[in-house]
Amino acid sequence: MVNVKTTRLLATYDSQGFRVAVISRDSARLDKLKDFVSPSTKGNLITLVGNVGSEDGAEEAKQALLKLVGNVTDVVSSLGFSWWQGGPPHTQTVKELHWVIETLLLSTFASWKAFFPLVRDDSDCTYTFITGGAGEKLLMPGTGFLTVGAASALTFCQVLREEYPDVSCKLNQVKINTGVGTPERMAPGFLNHLELGQAVATLIERRNTSHTIYPVSCPADLKTVILEGNL
Repeated sequence: MVNVKTTRLLATYDSQGFRVAVISRDSARLDKLKDFVSPSTKGNLITLVGNVGSEDGAEEAKQALLKLVGNVTDVVSSLGFSWWQGGPPHTQTVKELHWVIETLLLSTFASWKAFFPLVRDDSDCTYTFITGGAGEKLLMPGTGFLTVGAASALTFCQVLREEYPDVSCKLNQVKINTGVGTPERMAPGFLNHLELGQAVATLIERRNTSHTIYPVSCPADLKTVILEGNL
């Protein structure tokens, strides 16, 4: 199991007995994850410090992972940042726009290019993108660059579905249109991070859909959209 960057989202997958590999540029986040996972399942958790947002970094991380686990069956890509509200476009620089695009789109492409070949030709494997809905529904004054970057990532996922219509592995997307928080940082309509992790883990384990978008706009959607498949 490769969870690209996100630390806690699929920790519940580990509790089901699967080996989970988490790659992050931030070693502190990985240390926090180790404390989060129960002692009985820590042996199934593999953490790697690496930058999957660049082509060279993603390739290095992939090779390091293969040396440790030998085989990858499922990839979950969750890249980017939670929010950006830097102001209206005319107050920003090209450098800032480039950073947003690099973080949300180019990093998603770099990691996909490295890890997709590991699962592409196996019908028992999966590649799941976790994206946000800022590219469609959250545009407000001061967030324009976030919308541009998020929309680029959504478009990239759409392109892959069209470019690889007959790929063997299960290629899906979970599109989160609301906030995700830990119990101490919840707000109305937010998703509990553990419940989201359980839903995504169930989707991956089920392996019965491909080229499907799962939109999640509220906690109830975790059950009706992902677990019950009512799209």
